[in-house]
Amino acid sequence: MDNLDTREWLLTNGLGSFASGTVSDARTRTYHGWLIASLDPPSRRTLLLSHIEATLEVGGQVWALGTNFWGDGTIAPLGYQHLHSFAIDPVPTWIWSGENWQLTRQLVMPYGLLSSGESGKTSNPQFCNRTLIQYRYEGKEAAILRLRPLIGDRDFHQQQLGEPGFYFSQLVIQRQVTLQASKLDWLGTPWHLRWSDGDYQPEGVWYWNYSYPEEKRRGLGDREDLYNPGYLTIMMQPGAVLILEAKVGWPDPGADRLSALEFEQAVQAQEERVGEWERGKGEKFLNSQSPKPNTDDIWPQLLKAGDRFIAYRASIAGPTVIAGYPWFNDWGRDTLIALPGLALTTQRFDLAKGLLQTFGRYCKSGLIPNTFPDAGSEPFYNSIDAALWWIEILGLYLEATQDWDFLAEQYPVVRQIYKAFCGGTIYNINVDATDGLLAWDAVGVALTWMDVVIDGQPITPRRGKPIEINALWYSALCWATEWANRLAREKQDKRESFLKQAERYTLQAEQVKVSLKQFWNPETGYFYDTIEPDGRPNAQIRPNAVVALSLHHCGFTEERARQVLRVARDRLLTPYGLRSLDPSDPDYIGRYGGDRIHRDRAYHQGTVWSWLIGPFIRAWQRFYPDAPLPFDWQLLREHFQNEACLGSISEIFDGDIPHSAQGAFAQAWSVAEIIRHWYDRK
Repeated sequence: MDNLDTREWLLTNGLGSFASGTVSDARTRTYHGWLIASLDPPSRRTLLLSHIEATLEVGGQVWALGTNFWGDGTIAPLGYQHLHSFAIDPVPTWIWSGENWQLTRQLVMPYGLLSSGESGKTSNPQFCNRTLIQYRYEGKEAAILRLRPLIGDRDFHQQQLGEPGFYFSQLVIQRQVTLQASKLDWLGTPWHLRWSDGDYQPEGVWYWNYSYPEEKRRGLGDREDLYNPGYLTIMMQPGAVLILEAKVGWPDPGADRLSALEFEQAVQAQEERVGEWERGKGEKFLNSQSPKPNTDDIWPQLLKAGDRFIAYRASIAGPTVIAGYPWFNDWGRDTLIALPGLALTTQRFDLAKGLLQTFGRYCKSGLIPNTFPDAGSEPFYNSIDAALWWIEILGLYLEATQDWDFLAEQYPVVRQIYKAFCGGTIYNINVDATDGLLAWDAVGVALTWMDVVIDGQPITPRRGKPIEINALWYSALCWATEWANRLAREKQDKRESFLKQAERYTLQAEQVKVSLKQFWNPETGYFYDTIEPDGRPNAQIRPNAVVALSLHHCGFTEERARQVLRVARDRLLTPYGLRSLDPSDPDYIGRYGGDRIHRDRAYHQGTVWSWLIGPFIRAWQRFYPDAPLPFDWQLLREHFQNEACLGSISEIFDGDIPHSAQGAFAQAWSVAEIIRHWYDRK
């Protein structure tokens, strides 16, 4: 390859652990590494194996195949110049070649939750964090392959610095070495590296001053020191295969010798995890009028992309969804918005049910947590909409499954949310008795999805009555009406009580529907974004109006909805999602970049959010059922297949053309909304 290709790849293992890097094999982020293990799934993500430097000697000539950025500005060695090709499927595969030789390397991260069901639940969870690496040599004569592992033991958000008193112990036995970091009064995570063939020579050398250009671009720490415990030398005959395994924990003395079969089985198991949905469940949701998959369709890759975000959370003994890689953890709002695409469209109903059960179990003061707790800590309830999204997604799950026993089980949670909102709960969240709309008023927090706070000051506070919050409230009341009437028919002993509840929900829904007219702005032909606590409307044109039109129960007239969608099409829509603010607004910021402060200020002030393409599609198809979608799918498809993180969708994009990808390189709700609507293309 002539160019140093910094597009990225990602592997995950269902525990929150991951491996990531670039096509050229150069590390550009703190988050790049071959074994970043979640030691308390999906938390305590720790970099253990950064990468392995490889040199190949053929006929007395030596080729260095690695590529590194260094703090002095140099790039060395220049192994990417020998890189012939890279492929992402079925696993990341690099092929380096010369005139008379070829070396192929593949990585796979096996699924890490052992003996679990589809929902991720198990009474006796066993976790296995490991990465398998395979090298295959082809050539006209034998070659010598020398491998140097570069290792660490640090939080995945931080960089490692070699300092006095910081060292790695190693215990070498036949075809494996056990490694553990150590400092004063601290022992690191024990893990081991084993191999199928070769001679290992302990050495112990620090490699100083690696540089990570992506971190520098983001205004963050960008230097790191990595430790090389030794090197492995292997004589490779043409056709020879070498397997390595990096695995958390102490080695098993009785483990079988590594073989190519073990690597092949790991790849096959990974393919089978999504293959069953592709062949069966994944197509059952299509109706007879929908286009069927064809030979060049990317449906299998979308399923694989979605599966990378599903993880097991040990602290709640159940499934969760990682919001995005490489730096996000699991968030309540993101999980719920992603759930239809990840679990309902693909008919992974046990997964959907497990997620909804978990959220329901943690409902407190009528709120659903926005972040799950780690062991020994409390969840955060800093979200007004997570509880409303929970009701909305519960409704979609029940419509898809007809699982009315689950409704009876979860209905008390619905009542808890309803009573808390009507009676008032934390952050001054309450229903305004004069118009029935849902409001909140608390200083220094941001409770909607536009949630950036800098030094105690929300950038988009949206206090008062946000448009999408009240659209969700209306939809929740409609769902509750349907459910109370159903339960009245099924629970004869409580019939009168349920009927009274249904009557009250109906009256409130009617009141809210009338009051939603307050959001209409005739000057712009769009909805006000928020009615502030003092009654002043905020007329900024934001995508929250589109979200309001996309919900299952919609309280807006067709005429106004069509006007809103035309404005959104003309001012907010891009090929990658919706801008978070109209470009003509004085607060608009068209480029997302710079240090954390600059990036956070731009986050919801014009930045394109790819997940919003889903609400736009749903709203457009509802109010313009006979019109084609007004954007070109091809650009988003090209991004998924060939840009940023290959085989995934980025979190955000610049508001200004050419809409460069930004933020997390793989985002759950971005991928989920594309899965949800892939076969809605016209």
